[in-house]
Amino acid sequence: MNLRIVAYCLLGGLSFSIAAMGAGHFGWWWLSGALMAAAYVPLVRFGPRSWVVQFGMIFLSMFVVAGVCTASEAAMFLPGQSVQAWRNLQGAFVMYLIGAVWLAVLAKVLKLTEDSGAYPNCRKGMPAVLGVVASGFAYVLLYLVFGSITFFLFTKQYYPQGEQMARAFGIWLWVIQLGRGILMTLAVLPLIYTLKMQRWPAAVATGILLWVVGGLALLVVPNGMVPMQRFMHIVEIFTQNFSLGIAAVLLLRPKDLLAVSYESGRVHRSE
Repeated sequence: MNLRIVAYCLLGGLSFSIAAMGAGHFGWWWLSGALMAAAYVPLVRFGPRSWVVQFGMIFLSMFVVAGVCTASEAAMFLPGQSVQAWRNLQGAFVMYLIGAVWLAVLAKVLKLTEDSGAYPNCRKGMPAVLGVVASGFAYVLLYLVFGSITFFLFTKQYYPQGEQMARAFGIWLWVIQLGRGILMTLAVLPLIYTLKMQRWPAAVATGILLWVVGGLALLVVPNGMVPMQRFMHIVEIFTQNFSLGIAAVLLLRPKDLLAVSYESGRVHRSE
């Protein structure tokens, strides 16, 4: 299984290297795709068995987290590049569509999906709605704390007008970030509700996915930023997105119930 997972990550990266046809940096785009594939290993191993469902979940999270949310942030704080950011989103739609199909089919060919014996206990109805909204507010707090630390200590020199622009948005800055937090939570909601892993491992897997897809995989590719600037944004997004994934799972999945392992025929406690 370990060799198949390694093959999945290495081969999975190839679908994202198509971006190098226009942008160059083949090796970096391949690495970006390999990181994306690695982030989806928990989903293709312990998620739904249908490759079509897996494709839908992969594409949804990729396009929303890596595409829409990233483009919206660029449009806010890089107004000179806002038009280009939304144009890039159109190309990203095609690339993520191809990438999601490739990752889902590749997982099917390599026979990665298996039954872990752990079954999620998820909130339903109004508690679930409140959990999603609470995740959005958690992201606002994470954005405020870690975004401020990163900006004032490390990246202010790269964005001399950043503080002024943030003040100009006023309350709308936080409304937009609340929307981004809720949107990212909704994008991984199918994963949270179907991932057959115990509560804390599922939280870590979701946090890593949000970090890799929403930051790490995008920023390893040279994009005009100096290396230190890219590195600090990778760390910043880790503190925000990884923590959001942890918070979302803990809010939407209370302690697991007794799980039945059909392979062993035994009943065991998930936590």
